[in-house]
Amino acid sequence: MFFNLLVTPRIIARSEASKQPEGSSTERRKSNQNSICFAVALLTVFLSFSFFSCKRQTPVDQLLSQMTLEEKIGQLTCPIGFTMYGKEGDSLWLSDEFIRAMDTMPLGSCWAVLRADPWSKKTVETGLHPRESAHLLNTMQRHAVENTRMGIPMLFCEETPHGHMAIGTTVFPTGIGQASTWDPELLEKMGEVMGEELRLQGAQVGYGPVLDIARDPRWSRVEETLGEDPYLTGTLGASIVNGMQKHVAATLKHLAAYGIPQGGHNAANAEVGRNQLMNDYLPAFENVVRHGARSVMTAYNTIDGEPCSGNTWLINEILRQTWSFNGVVFSDLNAVNALYATQHVAADPAEAAAMALKAGVDIDLGGYNYGGFLKEALQRRLITEMEIDHAVRRVLQLKYDLGLFDNPYVDEDLADSQVGTHEHAEVAKQVALESTVLLKNNGILPFGENIKKVAVIGPNADNIYNQLGDYTAPQDPDRIVTMLEGIQAKGRAEVVYARGCAVRDENVADLDEAVRMARAADAVVLVVGGSSARDFKTSYEDTGAAIVDKSYSDMDCGEGYDRSSLRLLGRQEELMQRIYALGKPVVTIYIQGRPLDMNLASEHSDALLTMWYPGMEGGSALADILWGDYNPSGRLPISIPRSVGQLPVYYSQPKTGDYVEESAKPLYPFGYGLSYSEFTYTDTRAEYVQKHDTIIEVSTTVTNKGPMEGDEVVQLFVHDEEASIVYASWLLKRFQRIHLKAGESTQVKFYLTGRDLSFYSTQKGWHFEPGMFTIYIARQD
Repeated sequence: MFFNLLVTPRIIARSEASKQPEGSSTERRKSNQNSICFAVALLTVFLSFSFFSCKRQTPVDQLLSQMTLEEKIGQLTCPIGFTMYGKEGDSLWLSDEFIRAMDTMPLGSCWAVLRADPWSKKTVETGLHPRESAHLLNTMQRHAVENTRMGIPMLFCEETPHGHMAIGTTVFPTGIGQASTWDPELLEKMGEVMGEELRLQGAQVGYGPVLDIARDPRWSRVEETLGEDPYLTGTLGASIVNGMQKHVAATLKHLAAYGIPQGGHNAANAEVGRNQLMNDYLPAFENVVRHGARSVMTAYNTIDGEPCSGNTWLINEILRQTWSFNGVVFSDLNAVNALYATQHVAADPAEAAAMALKAGVDIDLGGYNYGGFLKEALQRRLITEMEIDHAVRRVLQLKYDLGLFDNPYVDEDLADSQVGTHEHAEVAKQVALESTVLLKNNGILPFGENIKKVAVIGPNADNIYNQLGDYTAPQDPDRIVTMLEGIQAKGRAEVVYARGCAVRDENVADLDEAVRMARAADAVVLVVGGSSARDFKTSYEDTGAAIVDKSYSDMDCGEGYDRSSLRLLGRQEELMQRIYALGKPVVTIYIQGRPLDMNLASEHSDALLTMWYPGMEGGSALADILWGDYNPSGRLPISIPRSVGQLPVYYSQPKTGDYVEESAKPLYPFGYGLSYSEFTYTDTRAEYVQKHDTIIEVSTTVTNKGPMEGDEVVQLFVHDEEASIVYASWLLKRFQRIHLKAGESTQVKFYLTGRDLSFYSTQKGWHFEPGMFTIYIARQD
């Protein structure tokens, strides 16, 4: 439903209406006010001078004053950690590399000590399980405290985009799936689980969430993001951080505009002007920073040719000064060296180190430039020791805030018993349930009693790692429920299975077997899509990004695996066509890290769902949805295009005409998602009010007219009918997920502020322009 409201300046600028006429009592008291103000100013100056002259040093300042230059630089260095130990059987020891580093320039932090994947060459057998992880980090911490001159505890930083990237932890759906829940409360609970599991093993910094606004599905890291919209991303990101930071410091990734790389190439230049950068790509970061995020990571990319890790305006002026951020800024892995090695804006490694430090980067992830060349930069007068001190002070303050100077150790028994629990798996399942988006249903779902035999077909039906996503450690197979296993465990029908084909390799296929299985079944569950599963044949760049493998592993997504098309690879479309041609009821499931081509399934399948990468409980979630034990309620956080030729296609872009070949509209739009129930909206109203900072109150009554209880996501969009710049067609400004029983109704209210109706321009900064605004509140289906 649409409403048009004329918003005038009377409420926004109340001071205009409250001015006194000339010659009033206010004017006559001016000289007295000036005298009083002058006296107060003198008193303030005197008190401020007295306060600062007597101010005692903080514990951080006292510690900093005793440190040598090498010790300071060590605090700003964060090398890769999975080479810092050795393991054989039950024996663990600190590597010579770690001992040497602590003897010469004691490290302030390490990254990915507990990481297990093909890049780190750690498997379920050779990697660390939770108790071993806690023991190792306690050992490393004890060495730092007891065997270095200053005894400063270390920060241990780990990847946590959808669970801690370590063996034995809970694996949640990836970011794009998390965003499909549109459920801030659930994601805060998820964040708390991730933070708790991380801290129980001895680490204190979790890298995530990823707040990059993703508008090019060819890009390999879409799966890590929370979608295309700044408001949704900022709201859900704040919830994740709130949960994580009950236990650890969260690190927001990646500042900024990393999700719109030119050509879809990872880390490529972002071609974006200042207005769009401020309106679209920075608000999510600002919102989460203002909610208390303790650390931020810079991005690999350049913005209009300027590298983010050397961008003083972005880090010091916007992040620190405008947003009042006082936490720690990490570079991405080896991003400081990239200033010299690949982006060529620095003449040598020392100049790159100086450029990053002066721009506001506190910690060099990888450590090559700060650890090896920051001292040289100081000697060459490229930086000052005071600039080093500023960064060190922020790192030490974070350690104090995390309680490391009180107790840097963890209880190893708790790591053994409280990481990867059944209760945590239940949270993962709930996220998987709520993240599943029903895109089409002609009535086949939920399955009824007439479905007695189900054929489960497809390359992603029974593949553990294809459903877990990138940044996932090897896991015990018994802890992961595949699509096939979930359907079998449901016990509602006889189940037969055929893989049919591989995700990419055209030489691995048995389509005839799949067709035979499908022909004999009452219904087919066809599971296709992509994969971000790395294997031990994959090669890696020094940043950890995968190098595209021509030998046809299943991997078609994940960092480094950018695409030039969105079509299904291998012989998947051939498999789908042969299955659809049978005339059997078919439910098609996409397991994917990016929006892939869904045209064939949308036209021919009886039901279509995307589960993205649903995590360890994906199969259990799918089975509940197929048989109606859960009513699907996910909503798309990103538009699904009809073709690559439409890109970029996102809901808020200024309106355009259709193409010669096809509509300019996406196949499925942002916010879209079906349910087994029918929800209606009535009595929708918008009122012009003045309550604190609220200027518009919107209400609607939502009724569940369907046969099942379920969740509805109410979405409110605003359109500015006339503005001084062209910046958006529609913008999401509020949403609420509600649960209604069959036949139940409830009223939903939203409150809009002046900031919600404001935008940024280079001429005026953030400002509100009075005028006509259209408010839209309804279902996206």
